[in-house]
Amino acid sequence: MIRRQFSYYWRYLGRDIPAGIVVFLVALPLCLGIALASGAPLLSGVVAGVVGGLIVTWASGSQLSVSGPAAGLTVIVAQGIDHLGGFPAFLVAVVLAGLLQLALGFLRAGMIGAYFPSSVIKGMLSAIGLILIMKQLPHAVGYGADLSGEETYIPQTPGGTLDEIFLAFDAISPGAALVSLGALVIMVLWETRWFKPLAWIPGPLVAVAFGVAFNLLSQGTAFAIAEVHRVALPDLQGLGDFAGHLVFPDFAQLANPAVYTMAATIAVIASLETLLSLEAVDKLDPLRRIAPTNRELKAQGLGNLASGLLGGLPMTAVIVRSSANVNAGGRTKLSCFVHGLLLLFSVGFLSRYLNYVPLAALAAILLLTGYKLAKPGLVVEMYRKGTDQFVPYAVTVAAILTTDLLKGIMVGIACGLFYVIRANFQAAVSLTRNGDHYLLRLRKDVSFLNKALVREALGRVEAGGDVLIDGTHADFIDHDVLETLRDFLKAAPDDGITVELRNVRGLRVGDAPESKPVVPFRRRAGHAAALPLPH
Repeated sequence: MIRRQFSYYWRYLGRDIPAGIVVFLVALPLCLGIALASGAPLLSGVVAGVVGGLIVTWASGSQLSVSGPAAGLTVIVAQGIDHLGGFPAFLVAVVLAGLLQLALGFLRAGMIGAYFPSSVIKGMLSAIGLILIMKQLPHAVGYGADLSGEETYIPQTPGGTLDEIFLAFDAISPGAALVSLGALVIMVLWETRWFKPLAWIPGPLVAVAFGVAFNLLSQGTAFAIAEVHRVALPDLQGLGDFAGHLVFPDFAQLANPAVYTMAATIAVIASLETLLSLEAVDKLDPLRRIAPTNRELKAQGLGNLASGLLGGLPMTAVIVRSSANVNAGGRTKLSCFVHGLLLLFSVGFLSRYLNYVPLAALAAILLLTGYKLAKPGLVVEMYRKGTDQFVPYAVTVAAILTTDLLKGIMVGIACGLFYVIRANFQAAVSLTRNGDHYLLRLRKDVSFLNKALVREALGRVEAGGDVLIDGTHADFIDHDVLETLRDFLKAAPDDGITVELRNVRGLRVGDAPESKPVVPFRRRAGHAAALPLPH
């Protein structure tokens, strides 16, 4: 067993190590930016990223999912720190949230993930792709606005994202623009047949190397990359210095009831975001592996427990870093583990070197990732699948862009649920005509909601016709529907309509007046027609 697993990871080692480096380079500014946006200590984001890479990676059943601090929790974290009176008190809520997630995993609550419509998942991916493009464009041209990392389109500060983009293009930094353009060209060309012999090296890693080289060579020229447009890590002298900056939970706050409310909020929202991200990553996985959802909840619970104890932010499985992992060629957990190791050692030993990486190079990686998530061809594909697929997809995209990730997904699920209910509602009753013969089929659960539909169908039967009411495939027929059928049976002779009942539970033939035997309903090729019923 161990030998088989070792062989499996060894097979993809050449892909996973470079992919892990790329994920690390993408994750590092996100971890710092999310901590800053949350009003938490800067290193708390790195702690969560390290725990996600070193602990959650091996506890999870997903090979490609990357865990770390999530932008979707930014508002909750900021409010929690303020409401509970400080970050140490908030860490207690993170620890308790981890325990709750562990309990949810053992209670098999992960099955909820199987009920997310694929149209909503694809809408989420497209929306995140668009958000990435809009958020990273300013960095790509060297504009200093703080737009990295947020998985929401509407900023919380005055001035919309579109305004920031227009401002960015009015203040272009030539060096940053050249770096992002060159990095994009490299990554696009790297996927062509001309560079196939070098496919074992991820294009994004080459793009970052190009950015660093450009930064070093352009110093002292008009194309120099300003310090504000490069990765900015705190200057720590080793891992001991890193540990000395950690903040730990204040367990005296266990007596505060508000801590438990915050813990429940974090656990529920983090679990939902994790399950959604996991479903999305499964769809991106080139090897089509399916990750166990209950195990993922346990892994995330363990991660939040450890992160809270060590002074880190709450975490989830995160789609942006996971997408970057897939895009960079990652195939197994090793890429996620490598990213965690690099996060750990970077803050202690590599900060001065990583600060040479231009943000424009990282922005280019995320721009290409965003394009792949929101390809125009996907819109056409969803449109061709029909209204029941396209509308939830489009609504999800629009809702995420105008609210935030979680709210947008909830709106999309509600829209998808509407179409499911609508389809089941219509499928419960169908009327088919063949000359003077009518077949009324009742399927599945025929509830009082179908009463109007049944009345409409019976009203389509013309005088002198023969009707077969077939309830063979109906699991349940509501009392109100049975009353409607009884009323029809009593009124049918007045219009010369002959009725036959077949397996209509709760309704006897004796409920209908005496009538001549009905001619059996037989389909004749080219003559039977399904009559449309109102939506």
